[in-house]
Amino acid sequence: MSIQVEGLSKTYGRQKAVDNISFQAVPGKILGFLGPNGAGKSTTMRMLTGYLLPTSGKSSLGGYDTSSQSLEMRRIMGYLPENTPLYTDMYVREFLTFVADTYQLSQPGIKVKDVIARVGLGDEQHKKIAMLSKGYKQRVGLAQAIIHDPEVLIMDEPTTGLDPNQLSDIRELIKTLGKNKTVVLSTHIMQEVEALCEQVVIINKGKIVADSSLIELKKIHKTDSLEDMFRMLTG
Repeated sequence: MSIQVEGLSKTYGRQKAVDNISFQAVPGKILGFLGPNGAGKSTTMRMLTGYLLPTSGKSSLGGYDTSSQSLEMRRIMGYLPENTPLYTDMYVREFLTFVADTYQLSQPGIKVKDVIARVGLGDEQHKKIAMLSKGYKQRVGLAQAIIHDPEVLIMDEPTTGLDPNQLSDIRELIKTLGKNKTVVLSTHIMQEVEALCEQVVIINKGKIVADSSLIELKKIHKTDSLEDMFRMLTG
């Protein structure tokens, strides 16, 4: 189930936050969605996830139109926003059970136990979310995004706050998810893109300035440094 974006734009008054962009993401190839602050990344991701309506253009996830079929689309989508909204007065296991019930999952207890193990929350599952470190809160956010085994996964800065050991674990999990799902990953950390992504889309001032495989982009711009390429295209 792919993501298709065609001529997508979002305007606020006279300002074009996103300006007529088109790209696609497909299963099995994690797509890195990059850009400097204010480039339009988060606005694009909010439109893709149905939280923001475009001014013009269209996008679809798994064949579902993100504007007119958002309920159907959300059943097959997992979303990890940059600042994940969590019910911090709830316990980790309690919160994930609530999410499982919201999706009306069969055997919710098994699904909760499985996702806790996958994201490494076993020792934290009986703690209140408010008591967790930033890294573990991020793991709870990832758990709620994948608990229903979505076909499409959109993540905004998924490794924020993780220490090196946590980073390695979550990186491996994202790699595994990306083998048969459509995954879009937005981050400022170039090492994450190098480690995880086959495809790269770079947006600057609302427009796409690069859209190709990471290998091909390095050939085109004659550099092995993604960071140098990013600076050249967005500076």
